[in-house]
Amino acid sequence: MNGRATVMRLLLPVLLIMAGMAEPVRAAKPFDEAVALYQERHYEEAYRTAEKLAKKGHAEAQAMLGVLLENGQGVKADPLQAVRWYEKAAAQGHVGAMFALAMLHLNGRLGKKDLEKALYWAREAARRGHVPAQYNLGLLYTGVTGLKPDWKKAAYWFRQAAEKGFAQAQYNLGVLHVMGRGVEKDFTAASEWFKKAALAGLPEAALEYGVLVFRGEGVAKSERIGAQWLEYAARSGHPAAQRRLARLYATGRGVNKRPVEAAKWYLLARAQGEKDAWLDLFLKHLPTTDLERAKVLAAAFRPTKMRQMNTTTGGKTSLPKGNGRKPGANGAKSGEKAKK
Repeated sequence: MNGRATVMRLLLPVLLIMAGMAEPVRAAKPFDEAVALYQERHYEEAYRTAEKLAKKGHAEAQAMLGVLLENGQGVKADPLQAVRWYEKAAAQGHVGAMFALAMLHLNGRLGKKDLEKALYWAREAARRGHVPAQYNLGLLYTGVTGLKPDWKKAAYWFRQAAEKGFAQAQYNLGVLHVMGRGVEKDFTAASEWFKKAALAGLPEAALEYGVLVFRGEGVAKSERIGAQWLEYAARSGHPAAQRRLARLYATGRGVNKRPVEAAKWYLLARAQGEKDAWLDLFLKHLPTTDLERAKVLAAAFRPTKMRQMNTTTGGKTSLPKGNGRKPGANGAKSGEKAKK
């Protein structure tokens, strides 16, 4: 089992640039009317109501106009005009607007990418406690978008988000501890962060934690428990976990030896691009009846979402939150834009 290859491949997850904002909040009058209209998806009316307030300097309303204009909700999409409203809200300390600006400058929707502006706004939001900004700032410092890597800063910002329960940051921090980049190489710390992220529902974290447990790296060795974590990830549809689990069932390490089950998992992994010469040979020598049974089981397989011990929220009908003057926001998905 070679867990390190998976760690390297999954170090830098894609920056999620989602249309949604943060979870709905209790808004103070008169903004509550705009909030209610937005939540009910009456976007045109929400736009008109928010526009009146925004022109009077209401930061939350300005951020809402940015969302509506960026997403084309109730009005023709206009990212450039969205930037103008986000900037007005950001000037008043609205961290969600700051993060939205960072993502717009990063995703190229303004016509070109501007990494310096993206870095500036992500840093401004991150310093004020915006958790998705902290996570994405960590990604920026890894060099994923072309900036010169600064691993210490990447580790610092991943830790800020990880300590607030942001699963992807926990996973990436575990990766950095495995690699010894920006932090000391420490398999014990890595195992702790991987486990936290796995309990939050990340299949790749369950895979990496399972590998460490299976090998006894940084945590008590148990092939049986390690195999359970691998199966946890495999059942979610993770191809690398499926391939590794196939090997375990083929050899009987950590699980009872079950050739048909091994073939099923490898067929599923191979269908997603995972190749393994040893397992190819294993399938070649498998009795025809067993292989056909494995194919039936693979065809019937449906991935199940990993159970999450802590959840995040957000979506296309959620709203901006907060004026951004106090740090310590709760975690949220990395693409959520305007959240305290």
